[in-house]
Amino acid sequence: MHTEPSWITTPITADLLRGALDLERTERGLRPHRLPAWARAQCADGQLAMAEAQPSGVRLVFRTRADVIELDALRTKTEYTGAPPRPDGVYDLLVDGRLAGQADASGGNVLIADMTTGSVDVRRGPVGTVRFDGLGEGAKDVELWLPYNESTELVALRTDASVEPAPDRGRRVWLHHGSSISHGSNAASPSTTWPALAASVGGVELINLGLGGSALLDPFTARAMRDTPADLISVKIGINLVNADLMRLRAFAPAVHGFLDTIREGHPDAPLLVVSPVLCPIHEDTPGPSAPDFSNLAEGRLRFTAMGDPAERAAGKLTLNIIRDELSRLVTQRSADDPNLHYLDGRSLYGEKDLAELPLPDALHPDAATHRRIGDRFAGLVFTDDGPFAADRAV
Repeated sequence: MHTEPSWITTPITADLLRGALDLERTERGLRPHRLPAWARAQCADGQLAMAEAQPSGVRLVFRTRADVIELDALRTKTEYTGAPPRPDGVYDLLVDGRLAGQADASGGNVLIADMTTGSVDVRRGPVGTVRFDGLGEGAKDVELWLPYNESTELVALRTDASVEPAPDRGRRVWLHHGSSISHGSNAASPSTTWPALAASVGGVELINLGLGGSALLDPFTARAMRDTPADLISVKIGINLVNADLMRLRAFAPAVHGFLDTIREGHPDAPLLVVSPVLCPIHEDTPGPSAPDFSNLAEGRLRFTAMGDPAERAAGKLTLNIIRDELSRLVTQRSADDPNLHYLDGRSLYGEKDLAELPLPDALHPDAATHRRIGDRFAGLVFTDDGPFAADRAV
Protein backbone atom coordinates (compact mmCIF):
# COMPACT_ATOMS: atom_id res chain seq x y z
CA MET A 1 0.00 0.00 0.00
CA HIS A 2 1.38 3.39 -1.04
CA THR A 3 1.82 5.79 1.87
CA GLU A 4 2.26 9.48 1.27
CA PRO A 5 5.29 11.05 3.00
CA SER A 6 4.96 13.43 5.88
CA TRP A 7 5.27 16.59 3.84
CA ILE A 8 7.20 19.73 4.70
CA THR A 9 6.15 22.73 2.61
CA THR A 10 8.93 25.27 2.13
CA PRO A 11 8.16 28.83 0.98
CA ILE A 12 9.73 29.50 -2.41
CA THR A 13 11.89 32.57 -1.90
CA ALA A 14 14.71 34.34 -3.69
CA ASP A 15 17.40 32.51 -1.71
CA LEU A 16 16.26 29.21 -3.27
CA LEU A 17 16.36 30.50 -6.86
CA ARG A 18 19.29 31.14 -9.18
CA GLY A 19 19.34 32.54 -12.70
CA ALA A 20 16.40 34.96 -12.36
CA LEU A 21 16.76 38.74 -12.28
CA ASP A 22 13.28 39.38 -10.88
CA LEU A 23 10.50 37.51 -9.10
CA GLU A 24 6.86 38.48 -9.56
CA ARG A 25 4.30 37.56 -6.91
CA THR A 26 1.12 36.31 -8.64
CA GLU A 27 -2.25 35.09 -7.36
CA ARG A 28 -0.97 31.52 -7.56
CA GLY A 29 2.68 31.82 -6.60
CA LEU A 30 5.97 33.18 -7.84
CA ARG A 31 6.86 33.84 -11.49
CA PRO A 32 10.58 34.10 -12.29
CA HIS A 33 11.62 36.74 -14.82
CA ARG A 34 14.93 37.08 -16.64
CA LEU A 35 14.61 40.84 -17.04
CA PRO A 36 13.79 43.23 -14.19
CA ALA A 37 10.40 44.94 -14.05
CA TRP A 38 11.76 48.33 -15.07
CA ALA A 39 13.28 46.80 -18.22
CA ARG A 40 10.07 44.95 -19.10
CA ALA A 41 8.18 48.24 -18.80
CA GLN A 42 10.33 49.80 -21.51
CA CYS A 43 9.24 47.41 -24.27
CA ALA A 44 5.72 46.35 -25.21
CA ASP A 45 6.89 43.64 -27.63
CA GLY A 46 4.98 40.38 -27.11
CA GLN A 47 7.86 38.22 -28.30
CA LEU A 48 10.21 39.70 -25.71
CA ALA A 49 7.57 39.39 -22.98
CA MET A 50 7.14 35.68 -23.76
CA ALA A 51 10.88 35.00 -24.05
CA GLU A 52 12.05 36.67 -20.85
CA ALA A 53 9.28 34.97 -18.82
CA GLN A 54 10.42 31.54 -19.99
CA PRO A 55 12.93 30.64 -17.26
CA SER A 56 15.86 29.33 -19.29
CA GLY A 57 18.70 28.69 -16.87
CA VAL A 58 16.54 29.38 -13.79
CA ARG A 59 16.67 26.69 -11.14
CA LEU A 60 15.67 25.98 -7.57
CA VAL A 61 18.84 25.19 -5.64
CA PHE A 62 18.84 23.79 -2.11
CA ARG A 63 20.34 21.26 0.27
CA THR A 64 18.19 18.51 1.77
CA ARG A 65 17.96 14.89 2.90
CA ALA A 66 14.64 14.46 1.11
CA ASP A 67 13.90 11.20 -0.67
CA VAL A 68 10.82 12.71 -2.35
CA ILE A 69 10.40 16.17 -3.87
CA GLU A 70 7.25 17.66 -5.35
CA LEU A 71 6.80 21.03 -7.06
CA ASP A 72 3.38 22.47 -7.86
CA ALA A 73 3.60 24.78 -10.87
CA LEU A 74 1.29 26.53 -13.29
CA ARG A 75 2.84 26.43 -16.71
CA THR A 76 1.97 28.54 -19.74
CA LYS A 77 3.06 27.04 -23.05
CA THR A 78 2.67 28.31 -26.59
CA GLU A 79 1.25 26.52 -29.61
CA TYR A 80 1.11 27.81 -33.19
CA THR A 81 -1.95 27.38 -35.38
CA GLY A 82 -1.24 24.89 -38.15
CA ALA A 83 2.25 24.05 -36.84
CA PRO A 84 3.34 20.77 -35.24
CA PRO A 85 2.64 20.69 -31.48
CA ARG A 86 5.47 22.06 -29.38
CA PRO A 87 6.97 19.59 -26.88
CA ASP A 88 6.05 19.97 -23.24
CA GLY A 89 8.56 21.73 -21.04
CA VAL A 90 10.87 19.45 -19.09
CA TYR A 91 11.99 19.82 -15.47
CA ASP A 92 15.48 18.43 -14.82
CA LEU A 93 16.45 17.32 -11.31
CA LEU A 94 20.18 17.26 -10.62
CA VAL A 95 21.51 15.71 -7.41
CA ASP A 96 25.10 16.59 -6.56
CA GLY A 97 25.56 17.74 -10.13
CA ARG A 98 24.20 14.61 -11.82
CA LEU A 99 20.87 14.18 -13.58
CA ALA A 100 18.60 12.19 -11.25
CA GLY A 101 15.20 12.61 -12.90
CA GLN A 102 13.07 14.39 -15.46
CA ALA A 103 9.37 15.24 -15.45
CA ASP A 104 6.83 17.56 -17.03
CA ALA A 105 3.88 19.35 -15.48
CA SER A 106 0.34 18.55 -16.54
CA GLY A 107 -2.43 21.09 -16.89
CA GLY A 108 -1.53 24.73 -17.22
CA ASN A 109 -2.39 27.43 -19.72
CA VAL A 110 -1.90 27.35 -23.49
CA LEU A 111 -1.36 30.41 -25.69
CA ILE A 112 -2.56 29.61 -29.21
CA ALA A 113 -0.81 31.96 -31.65
CA ASP A 114 -1.65 32.39 -35.31
CA MET A 115 1.55 33.36 -37.15
CA THR A 116 -0.41 34.55 -40.18
CA THR A 117 -2.63 37.04 -38.33
CA GLY A 118 -0.70 37.69 -35.11
CA SER A 119 -3.73 36.81 -32.99
CA VAL A 120 -3.34 34.96 -29.68
CA ASP A 121 -6.02 33.00 -27.84
CA VAL A 122 -5.68 31.64 -24.30
CA ARG A 123 -6.87 28.25 -23.05
CA ARG A 124 -6.62 28.11 -19.25
CA GLY A 125 -5.87 25.02 -17.18
CA PRO A 126 -5.10 23.89 -13.63
CA VAL A 127 -1.90 23.78 -11.60
CA GLY A 128 0.19 20.66 -12.21
CA THR A 129 2.71 18.75 -10.10
CA VAL A 130 6.15 17.38 -10.89
CA ARG A 131 7.37 14.62 -8.58
CA PHE A 132 10.76 13.01 -8.02
CA ASP A 133 11.27 10.11 -5.61
CA GLY A 134 13.79 7.44 -4.74
CA LEU A 135 16.47 10.08 -4.19
CA GLY A 136 17.89 8.54 -1.02
CA GLU A 137 17.96 9.98 2.49
CA GLY A 138 21.53 11.30 2.55
CA ALA A 139 22.34 15.00 2.52
CA LYS A 140 22.58 16.29 -1.05
CA ASP A 141 22.70 19.40 -3.18
CA VAL A 142 19.61 19.59 -5.40
CA GLU A 143 19.08 21.68 -8.51
CA LEU A 144 15.62 21.68 -10.09
CA TRP A 145 15.96 23.30 -13.52
CA LEU A 146 12.79 24.90 -14.85
CA PRO A 147 11.67 24.48 -18.49
CA TYR A 148 13.25 26.85 -20.98
CA ASN A 149 10.27 26.82 -23.36
CA GLU A 150 7.27 27.68 -21.17
CA SER A 151 6.71 30.23 -18.45
CA THR A 152 6.19 28.90 -14.95
CA GLU A 153 4.45 30.11 -11.82
CA LEU A 154 5.95 28.30 -8.84
CA VAL A 155 3.14 27.44 -6.43
CA ALA A 156 4.47 25.09 -3.73
CA LEU A 157 7.59 23.08 -2.89
CA ARG A 158 7.04 19.93 -0.81
CA THR A 159 9.63 17.50 0.52
CA ASP A 160 9.78 14.72 3.07
CA ALA A 161 12.75 16.36 4.83
CA SER A 162 13.70 19.94 5.57
CA VAL A 163 15.18 22.22 2.93
CA GLU A 164 17.80 24.93 3.30
CA PRO A 165 19.46 27.19 0.72
CA ALA A 166 22.56 25.63 -0.80
CA PRO A 167 25.80 27.11 0.50
CA ASP A 168 27.87 29.40 -1.68
CA ARG A 169 30.48 27.18 -3.35
CA GLY A 170 32.52 30.17 -4.51
CA ARG A 171 31.91 29.52 -8.19
CA ARG A 172 32.26 32.33 -10.69
CA VAL A 173 29.08 33.79 -12.19
CA TRP A 174 28.77 33.76 -15.98
CA LEU A 175 26.25 36.21 -17.46
CA HIS A 176 25.36 35.39 -21.08
CA HIS A 177 23.06 37.12 -23.57
CA GLY A 178 22.02 35.79 -26.96
CA SER A 179 19.19 34.71 -29.24
CA SER A 180 16.84 31.71 -29.31
CA ILE A 181 19.78 29.31 -29.67
CA SER A 182 21.20 30.61 -26.40
CA HIS A 183 17.66 30.57 -24.97
CA GLY A 184 17.61 26.83 -25.69
CA SER A 185 15.46 26.36 -28.77
CA ASN A 186 15.13 22.63 -29.58
CA ALA A 187 17.45 21.47 -26.78
CA ALA A 188 16.36 18.25 -25.09
CA SER A 189 15.90 19.80 -21.65
CA PRO A 190 16.80 22.88 -19.57
CA SER A 191 20.11 21.54 -18.25
CA THR A 192 21.18 20.55 -21.79
CA THR A 193 20.89 23.89 -23.56
CA TRP A 194 24.32 24.79 -24.85
CA PRO A 195 24.93 27.52 -22.22
CA ALA A 196 23.91 25.15 -19.41
CA LEU A 197 26.23 22.45 -20.72
CA ALA A 198 29.13 24.89 -21.12
CA ALA A 199 28.54 26.25 -17.61
CA SER A 200 28.66 22.74 -16.19
CA VAL A 201 31.99 22.01 -17.90
CA GLY A 202 33.35 25.40 -16.86
CA GLY A 203 32.25 25.00 -13.25
CA VAL A 204 30.42 28.35 -13.18
CA GLU A 205 27.01 29.65 -12.12
CA LEU A 206 24.96 30.55 -15.19
CA ILE A 207 22.65 33.53 -15.65
CA ASN A 208 21.18 33.00 -19.10
CA LEU A 209 19.75 36.05 -20.84
CA GLY A 210 19.28 34.17 -24.10
CA LEU A 211 16.04 35.75 -25.32
CA GLY A 212 14.40 34.01 -28.27
CA GLY A 213 13.87 36.50 -31.11
CA SER A 214 14.96 39.35 -28.84
CA ALA A 215 18.74 39.73 -28.92
CA LEU A 216 18.31 43.12 -30.57
CA LEU A 217 20.88 45.35 -28.84
CA ASP A 218 18.11 46.83 -26.69
CA PRO A 219 19.54 49.44 -24.29
CA PHE A 220 17.46 48.10 -21.39
CA THR A 221 19.06 44.66 -21.82
CA ALA A 222 22.50 46.24 -21.66
CA ARG A 223 21.54 48.16 -18.52
CA ALA A 224 20.18 44.99 -16.92
CA MET A 225 23.52 43.29 -17.64
CA ARG A 226 25.40 46.32 -16.32
CA ASP A 227 23.53 46.07 -13.01
CA THR A 228 23.79 42.26 -12.60
CA PRO A 229 26.74 41.01 -10.52
CA ALA A 230 28.90 38.76 -12.69
CA ASP A 231 32.50 37.61 -13.07
CA LEU A 232 32.34 36.60 -16.74
CA ILE A 233 30.17 38.11 -19.49
CA SER A 234 29.39 37.11 -23.05
CA VAL A 235 27.11 38.57 -25.71
CA LYS A 236 26.15 36.67 -28.84
CA ILE A 237 25.09 39.24 -31.42
CA GLY A 238 23.65 39.08 -34.89
CA ILE A 239 21.07 36.56 -35.99
CA ASN A 240 18.01 38.29 -34.51
CA LEU A 241 19.01 41.60 -36.09
CA VAL A 242 18.88 39.86 -39.47
CA ASN A 243 15.74 37.84 -38.62
CA ALA A 244 13.87 41.01 -37.77
CA ASP A 245 15.52 43.18 -40.45
CA LEU A 246 15.80 45.64 -37.59
CA MET A 247 18.59 48.02 -38.58
CA ARG A 248 21.06 48.91 -41.29
CA LEU A 249 24.85 48.85 -41.19
CA ARG A 250 25.01 52.57 -40.34
CA ALA A 251 23.11 51.96 -37.09
CA PHE A 252 24.67 48.61 -36.25
CA ALA A 253 28.21 49.64 -35.32
CA PRO A 254 27.19 52.51 -32.99
CA ALA A 255 24.57 50.27 -31.38
CA VAL A 256 27.18 47.60 -30.62
CA HIS A 257 29.53 50.24 -29.19
CA GLY A 258 26.73 51.60 -27.00
CA PHE A 259 25.74 48.12 -25.81
CA LEU A 260 29.31 47.28 -24.82
CA ASP A 261 29.89 50.72 -23.27
CA THR A 262 26.85 50.22 -21.04
CA ILE A 263 28.00 46.79 -19.88
CA ARG A 264 31.44 48.18 -19.15
CA GLU A 265 29.91 50.86 -16.88
CA GLY A 266 29.08 48.11 -14.38
CA HIS A 267 31.84 45.63 -15.23
CA PRO A 268 34.88 47.68 -16.25
CA ASP A 269 37.43 44.85 -16.00
CA ALA A 270 35.50 41.57 -16.25
CA PRO A 271 36.33 39.28 -19.17
CA LEU A 272 33.81 40.25 -21.88
CA LEU A 273 33.39 37.97 -24.88
CA VAL A 274 31.64 39.03 -28.10
CA VAL A 275 30.40 36.02 -30.09
CA SER A 276 29.28 36.33 -33.70
CA PRO A 277 26.53 34.13 -35.23
CA VAL A 278 26.92 30.43 -35.84
CA LEU A 279 26.52 29.28 -39.43
CA CYS A 280 23.00 29.74 -40.82
CA PRO A 281 22.99 29.26 -44.61
CA ILE A 282 19.76 31.11 -45.35
CA HIS A 283 21.20 34.35 -43.95
CA GLU A 284 24.94 34.13 -44.62
CA ASP A 285 24.64 36.51 -47.58
CA THR A 286 20.90 37.09 -47.80
CA PRO A 287 19.30 39.78 -45.62
CA GLY A 288 16.15 39.32 -43.61
CA PRO A 289 13.51 39.33 -42.54
CA SER A 290 13.04 35.65 -41.82
CA ALA A 291 9.59 34.16 -42.30
CA PRO A 292 7.98 30.77 -41.76
CA ASP A 293 7.62 28.64 -44.87
CA PHE A 294 4.16 27.14 -44.48
CA SER A 295 4.46 24.79 -47.47
CA ASN A 296 5.57 21.86 -45.30
CA LEU A 297 3.10 22.24 -42.45
CA ALA A 298 0.85 19.51 -43.86
CA GLU A 299 3.80 17.14 -43.39
CA GLY A 300 4.27 18.29 -39.80
CA ARG A 301 7.42 20.27 -40.55
CA LEU A 302 8.10 23.98 -40.12
CA ARG A 303 11.01 25.68 -41.84
CA PHE A 304 12.10 29.28 -42.16
CA THR A 305 13.24 31.19 -45.20
CA ALA A 306 15.04 34.48 -45.86
CA MET A 307 12.84 37.11 -47.46
CA GLY A 308 15.53 39.62 -48.38
CA ASP A 309 17.51 40.09 -51.59
CA PRO A 310 21.33 39.83 -51.59
CA ALA A 311 21.42 42.95 -53.76
CA GLU A 312 20.02 44.90 -50.79
CA ARG A 313 23.40 44.63 -49.05
CA ALA A 314 24.46 47.67 -51.07
CA ALA A 315 21.79 49.69 -49.28
CA GLY A 316 23.14 48.66 -45.88
CA LYS A 317 20.98 45.61 -45.12
CA LEU A 318 22.66 43.22 -42.72
CA THR A 319 23.68 39.63 -43.35
CA LEU A 320 25.57 37.28 -41.05
CA ASN A 321 28.84 37.70 -42.95
CA ILE A 322 28.55 41.48 -42.75
CA ILE A 323 27.85 41.27 -39.02
CA ARG A 324 30.83 38.98 -38.40
CA ASP A 325 33.16 41.35 -40.25
CA GLU A 326 31.87 44.33 -38.26
CA LEU A 327 32.06 42.59 -34.90
CA SER A 328 35.60 41.44 -35.56
CA ARG A 329 36.59 44.98 -36.57
CA LEU A 330 34.91 46.59 -33.55
CA VAL A 331 36.44 44.20 -31.03
CA THR A 332 39.89 44.66 -32.58
CA GLN A 333 39.44 48.44 -32.34
CA ARG A 334 38.16 48.42 -28.75
CA SER A 335 40.54 45.78 -27.40
CA ALA A 336 43.48 48.13 -27.94
CA ASP A 337 42.23 49.94 -24.83
CA ASP A 338 40.31 47.02 -23.30
CA PRO A 339 42.55 43.95 -22.94
CA ASN A 340 39.72 41.97 -21.30
CA LEU A 341 37.52 42.22 -24.41
CA HIS A 342 37.58 39.16 -26.68
CA TYR A 343 36.00 37.95 -29.93
CA LEU A 344 34.83 34.47 -30.96
CA ASP A 345 33.65 33.65 -34.47
CA GLY A 346 30.43 31.67 -34.04
CA ARG A 347 31.36 29.37 -36.92
CA SER A 348 33.99 27.84 -34.63
CA LEU A 349 31.03 26.57 -32.58
CA TYR A 350 28.94 25.42 -35.56
CA GLY A 351 30.31 25.67 -39.09
CA GLU A 352 30.24 24.08 -42.54
CA LYS A 353 31.42 20.63 -41.45
CA ASP A 354 28.91 20.60 -38.60
CA LEU A 355 26.10 21.61 -40.96
CA ALA A 356 26.81 18.61 -43.18
CA GLU A 357 26.62 16.25 -40.21
CA LEU A 358 23.97 18.02 -38.11
CA PRO A 359 21.78 20.21 -40.34
CA LEU A 360 19.46 22.81 -38.81
CA PRO A 361 16.04 21.09 -38.82
CA ASP A 362 14.06 24.28 -39.47
CA ALA A 363 16.90 26.18 -41.21
CA LEU A 364 17.38 28.42 -38.13
CA HIS A 365 17.67 26.39 -34.92
CA PRO A 366 19.91 23.47 -33.90
CA ASP A 367 18.68 20.16 -32.54
CA ALA A 368 19.57 18.60 -29.19
CA ALA A 369 22.75 16.94 -30.48
CA THR A 370 23.96 20.25 -31.89
CA HIS A 371 23.33 21.99 -28.55
CA ARG A 372 25.68 19.46 -27.00
CA ARG A 373 28.29 20.08 -29.65
CA ILE A 374 28.09 23.87 -29.31
CA GLY A 375 28.28 23.63 -25.52
CA ASP A 376 31.34 21.37 -25.66
CA ARG A 377 33.01 23.58 -28.26
CA PHE A 378 32.35 26.76 -26.29
CA ALA A 379 33.74 25.24 -23.10
CA GLY A 380 36.80 23.95 -24.95
CA LEU A 381 37.53 27.33 -26.52
CA VAL A 382 36.55 29.69 -23.71
CA PHE A 383 36.97 28.03 -20.30
CA THR A 384 40.39 26.47 -20.94
CA ASP A 385 43.61 27.78 -19.37
CA ASP A 386 44.39 29.93 -22.42
CA GLY A 387 40.77 30.92 -23.13
CA PRO A 388 39.10 34.25 -22.37
CA PHE A 389 37.31 32.77 -19.35
CA ALA A 390 40.35 31.05 -17.87
CA ALA A 391 40.26 30.87 -14.07
CA ASP A 392 42.97 33.50 -13.66
CA ARG A 393 41.15 36.04 -15.87
CA ALA A 394 38.19 36.73 -13.58
CA VAL A 395 38.38 40.05 -11.76
